[in-house]
Amino acid sequence: MAGKVSSDPNVFLLPDIGEGLQEAELVKWLVSVGDTVEEGQDMAEVETDKALAEIPSPRKGVIKELRGEAGEMIQVGDPFVIYEGGSAPAAEAPAPKAEPAPEPEAASNEEKDQGTVVGKVGDDLAGISSSNGKALATPAVRRLARDAGIDINTVAGSGLGGRVTKKDVENAIAGGGASAPRKAAAPSRPAPTFEAPAPAPKREITPIPEGQETVAIPFRGVRRKIAERLRESVDKAVHFTVMDEADITELNALRKKLSAASGEKVSPLPFVASAICSVMSRDEFRSLNATVDDDGEQIIQHRAVHLGIAADTESGLMVPVIRDCDGLGVLEIGREVNRLARGARDRSIAREELMGSTFTLSNVGSHAGRFATPVINYPEVGILAAGRGREGMVVKNGMFRVGMLLPLSLACDHRVVDGATAALALAEIIKLLENPESLLAPARG
Repeated sequence: MAGKVSSDPNVFLLPDIGEGLQEAELVKWLVSVGDTVEEGQDMAEVETDKALAEIPSPRKGVIKELRGEAGEMIQVGDPFVIYEGGSAPAAEAPAPKAEPAPEPEAASNEEKDQGTVVGKVGDDLAGISSSNGKALATPAVRRLARDAGIDINTVAGSGLGGRVTKKDVENAIAGGGASAPRKAAAPSRPAPTFEAPAPAPKREITPIPEGQETVAIPFRGVRRKIAERLRESVDKAVHFTVMDEADITELNALRKKLSAASGEKVSPLPFVASAICSVMSRDEFRSLNATVDDDGEQIIQHRAVHLGIAADTESGLMVPVIRDCDGLGVLEIGREVNRLARGARDRSIAREELMGSTFTLSNVGSHAGRFATPVINYPEVGILAAGRGREGMVVKNGMFRVGMLLPLSLACDHRVVDGATAALALAEIIKLLENPESLLAPARG
């Protein structure tokens, strides 16, 4: 659905953000009053549902007025930028001709890429068309191309109306230049070089000034979104948690063999993700791979496991989503975890990759800590927290030995999941982790 357009060409309204969002937080202005801006030039950074994005200018002109201050919530459809009078909109030419209807597969791919920054887009984005040789792309995609040193105007778009998608830019990066349209379906996920997990993010610390007893820090950006989501989850979901430990001694040995054979650093996290997918794919545990529609008074169970991976960033907790995670092997899951975590930390991640999860995995032990009482990522009904592995005594067949133990905490919404179901599901996850060979292949073939 397109956003509102002002009848006055000098008044630019905040575009439709899409996916049901009706407001955005203004992070900062990238232009000032009196500046001359070009069509497509980024004018402001805004924060929407944990994604940072730029808002581009729909035309060339001189800035007369900027509406809003940093930290202010701007409603979609409200005046955002006022241009000086007398400058006609950049595109005086007739509207671009409608493109032929795309093939069904192309339409499916486009649906996944919509809503990145300013809402679902067809042949235009906030007034920017693909005419005059300029690429049609969201700001997030433009930033990805810019950071990689790719001229986005040379990248052939495979989206609706020739739109350049994130996948097009990634193909261009992998190919060392502009991508060309291809009839064959591109791989659903890139296969970047697997890197070591990033160190703990450095958080900005606000010191208390000398002679002052307190300092006030406003809820802004990701921190405000986190507060809103956690409050909603606590208010609506009825939390309970079951805890246990898995003996991952064999898993550790297997992942070291995989690392040596593949040249990729493999952590225990992809194995835990694979075990979750295997269990959630079973009919008897389908109730955990679900979301709640409180307004419609119904529970939505999902066939595919779209796994959210909680990522710690400088801005706060973000939850990128590995779609169809149950269709991936351990190494593929590891690559996706790395890719999404990097995107979350440098804020280049597309907004659609922060949405649509059906279950969440939180690696609380990446820094310290064993067991936890994680808060459900509402409207999901379950979240598994993996603690910090430690050496401990393991008893098996009446024999004692030292093994590596991984603490696990499964929190569920008691309105949807019974205690016995949660306990049995956790037991099955542990059983798989203690027999890791079965986790190498995808849970869903």
